Amino acid sequence: MTNGEVALLGIRHHGPGSARAVAAALAQWRPDAVLIEGPAEADAVVHLAAEKDLVPPVALLAHAVDDPAKAAFWPYAEFSPEWVAIRHAVDHDLPVRFIDLPAGYGFAPFTDADADADADDADDHAADGAGPDELPTDPLALLAEAAGHDDPERWWEDVVEHRAPGADALAPFAAVAEAMGALRAEGLGESRRDQLREAHMRQQIRAARRAGHRRIAVVCGAFHVPALETMPTVAHDRALLAGLPKKVRVDITWIPWTHRRLSQATGYGAGVQSPGWYHHLFTAVGDPVPRWLTRAAELLRAEDHPVSSAHVIEAVRLAETLAVLRGRPLAGLTETLDAVRAVLCEGSDVALELVRERLVVGDALGEVPDAAPAVPLQRDLARLQRSLRLKPAAAPRDLDLDLRKDTDAARSRLLHRLRLLGVEWGVPARSSVNSTGTFRESWRLCWQPEFAVRIAEAAQWGTTVEEAAVNKAVGTARAAVELAELTGLVETCLLAGLSGALPAVMRVLADCAALDTDVAHLAGALPALVRALRYGDVRGTERGALAGAAAGLAERVCVGLPPACVGLDAESAAAMRARIDEVHGAIALLDPAASGTDTDTGTDTGGLAERWAAALRSLARREPTAGPATGAPGLLRGRAVRLLLDDGRLDSEEAGRRLRLVLSVANSPADAAGWVEGFLTGGGALLLHDPRLLALLDEWLGGVSGEVFTDVLPLLRRTFAGLEAGVRTTIGGRVAAGPLGAAPAAPEAVGELDPDRADAAVPVLAVLLGVGPKIPRQRAGRNT
Repeated sequence: MTNGEVALLGIRHHGPGSARAVAAALAQWRPDAVLIEGPAEADAVVHLAAEKDLVPPVALLAHAVDDPAKAAFWPYAEFSPEWVAIRHAVDHDLPVRFIDLPAGYGFAPFTDADADADADDADDHAADGAGPDELPTDPLALLAEAAGHDDPERWWEDVVEHRAPGADALAPFAAVAEAMGALRAEGLGESRRDQLREAHMRQQIRAARRAGHRRIAVVCGAFHVPALETMPTVAHDRALLAGLPKKVRVDITWIPWTHRRLSQATGYGAGVQSPGWYHHLFTAVGDPVPRWLTRAAELLRAEDHPVSSAHVIEAVRLAETLAVLRGRPLAGLTETLDAVRAVLCEGSDVALELVRERLVVGDALGEVPDAAPAVPLQRDLARLQRSLRLKPAAAPRDLDLDLRKDTDAARSRLLHRLRLLGVEWGVPARSSVNSTGTFRESWRLCWQPEFAVRIAEAAQWGTTVEEAAVNKAVGTARAAVELAELTGLVETCLLAGLSGALPAVMRVLADCAALDTDVAHLAGALPALVRALRYGDVRGTERGALAGAAAGLAERVCVGLPPACVGLDAESAAAMRARIDEVHGAIALLDPAASGTDTDTGTDTGGLAERWAAALRSLARREPTAGPATGAPGLLRGRAVRLLLDDGRLDSEEAGRRLRLVLSVANSPADAAGWVEGFLTGGGALLLHDPRLLALLDEWLGGVSGEVFTDVLPLLRRTFAGLEAGVRTTIGGRVAAGPLGAAPAAPEAVGELDPDRADAAVPVLAVLLGVGPKIPRQRAGRNT
């Protein structure tokens, strides 16, 4: 509504109908200044809206200079009324100002008990001024109920979003202001913080008047309009604002935003459920429903769903019919999706979910010009993204890298460095290429707007991505308390190519490893170091110090493993078994041939595999003599025997003897069941190759008493459930067939070989084996 020189345009944030109404009102009112609800610091960057490279969805990002983790966003889409007002002002060369409380106040806790404004809730700060739909009692729900509607969202769409501007563009705003005035007269939803914000807005309106502006347009949340219509005294507002805390220093800029981050599902307080749909409503020319259903059909056809133009026609008819039956002026999202499900998707909710994800929500990502303020780290990242041709995108995509190529290796280093800095732009994924070589990496890339905050936080570590990652790695190493954390950090440094951080991290690692006497910690740390050694050939990293540290850890694990396994409970034994498996694989990589010396690094491994085998033999012999606490659990002893058997350091005869001993009546059934679990974990095919082992196990199971069998059954079920399906089936068949232990029966003798028939098959076999000439297409007889 108008009040002399001021037009108060009360809007709902991110509403396409409100955006169209604002555009019409500004065109009719023709203001000489535009004031917008938003952080006052944004005045410094609003001029960038005139840049063609500032493409919504975008957001204002404000963060505390001394604590970048304290940050807040003010997102704008193309259909946001505030963005429409900003564009009108810059297109007509009008002054535009943001009149809400400065963000610097929001990052300092209010001392007033009624001002619940702790800026640690950074995301919630973006919802400040987000309109009446986010208040404790929803005014829209009350208005809809008064109008006889049970769905406030549908009511608002019918009366506002689907309404075309009339002859008097200001009339809708007068009606909204009257409704909000009636609600506020009842004291609904007004908080201390709202009072402070509205006092500041009134002060800015007075300042615009003093500056000589005669036709001022104010675009703000509809809930605030009644408080701005009747101006109290200047002294009243000054008294209110006197209670503000000390303002924190703030930096503000524009950042790219996404439609998905605008949706309520992401937790943004002033979000909307269907930003993609709202964007279509705002930008579509003419009837939006047929155009949107056409886009849905194109999407489904691209995903191999059989959708024709006839489907689209019928879907349009159905949506319009549903709107008439439900008394709506225009088919809304509910009617349109009902038509999509029934006609285009043929009742499939799976196909409908695809439409929801791609069209109702969408993955649109905005753009920001290079002129926007940014910390040096952000500028260096943007430079690297351009040089490496890695453009940020909101939609997830897979990236396969060949580390033998310079560009792919540089991309890998960048993604690993960003992960170290807390920017999870890329997440390691399973390769789509059938390769297990260390020269390949696969990533799943997905850019999120909040990464801008994390980059601002990481700026404390350096001005470039490499410098920041090096300093962050060194700082993390000095603060680390777990050995496994340090070895993982070493691996990350090698993957990220941070040679500048490795010496400092290795010194901390050496000190921590020297002081750590826990074999479980040592065993958990070794695999990461050994994995890192594998990257040297492809990445060209120095491995000498790393190989020495890995060999030292391996030696200490070999010495300390057997006594460390004594007296463990079931949970600790399971954890130790996993570590033993990892160490076994690591030592196989560290000393694959037990040659005594690593030819790449010159490190003396001196039969490390032999010492590991000796440790496993010692572990396998640590049987309990006077109770479970006096020996190693059966799970670990059985695992040690299996690893020795798989490596050829123990023959099947000895393995069978050990199994026979552990299954004897002298041992407890629970310990025997654990031994079997450790022995069979990782593959049960050996029971098929050696029927004697299967016979021993079957005989033991048959002799277990009923009471004890109930106790060991969970262990046995877990053991056999982990075997391959084919192995389980074959074992079951053999047990059901009869007595076990005998060698498999020889195949029945066949009749005497027919030389003529055999000779006829020779040419075909030769072709199949690739050792003979091709068979001619025409053959005269059977014996070709």
